[in-house]
Amino acid sequence: MTHAHHTGPADALAGLPYADRVRHVTTAQALGWLAAGWRDLRAAGWVSLVYGSLFVAIGFALTGGLLLAGMPYLIAPMIGAFLLIAPLLALGLYRISKDVEEGRRPGLWRALTAWRANPYHILTAGLILMLYVMIWARMNVVAFALFFPHEAIALDHFVAQMFSLDGLVFTVFITALGFAFAAFAFVTNVTALPMMMDRPVDAFAAALASAMAVLRNPRVMALWAGLIVLVTGVGLLTAFLGLIVALPLIGHASWHAYRDLIKEEDEE
Repeated sequence: MTHAHHTGPADALAGLPYADRVRHVTTAQALGWLAAGWRDLRAAGWVSLVYGSLFVAIGFALTGGLLLAGMPYLIAPMIGAFLLIAPLLALGLYRISKDVEEGRRPGLWRALTAWRANPYHILTAGLILMLYVMIWARMNVVAFALFFPHEAIALDHFVAQMFSLDGLVFTVFITALGFAFAAFAFVTNVTALPMMMDRPVDAFAAALASAMAVLRNPRVMALWAGLIVLVTGVGLLTAFLGLIVALPLIGHASWHAYRDLIKEEDEE
């Protein structure tokens, strides 16, 4: 695999930690990540599709569980939370892409145990992401209570609640809050988990390198974030079934994003 080496203009970020470990990338490279992800998906075959099916099963379980618990207002936030921790859940997809890159035959067990490459630091990252998700969920519950303080939460009139004036304001507020959470998660995780699976780095160093990758390539990374939302959105709109392909595609593509964005250790 070849990597473009763009020196780029000197910028104000050049002296910051990890800035020298990040490459400048182009829009064409970002589009190429999806193409490379598709090639990996085809090369891995059923292994990637089975892995993607696990995402779908979790999505159905979350949705069904919240409906049975009488908390339909948490379905959308929990889907958001699920996507926030997707970089962690996609560890196996990075493993598959690395195996394809190295000419090794991908295996489901190797994918499911990818965390063993750097267990302590990947566990730390997982705990941080789970804490982040817990904060997100709690903020949604508090926001719903503030907007609908005197109304019982019942499935039969939940839709009517959401289309009331209070419901629309609530939706706009939660969407803005979700965007802020998602943006922070993207900046700190876009290359962090692939990097941690690939190298013996800790969660904070990986998050810092990820942030530098975004800060040094803001336009390209904004495009990449948009592509992730687009592909994932298509998967969600098919009642989660499209995620069987969409999430493995994004997971494999994210490996190639990491490989293009973060320099090899012998380059540093």
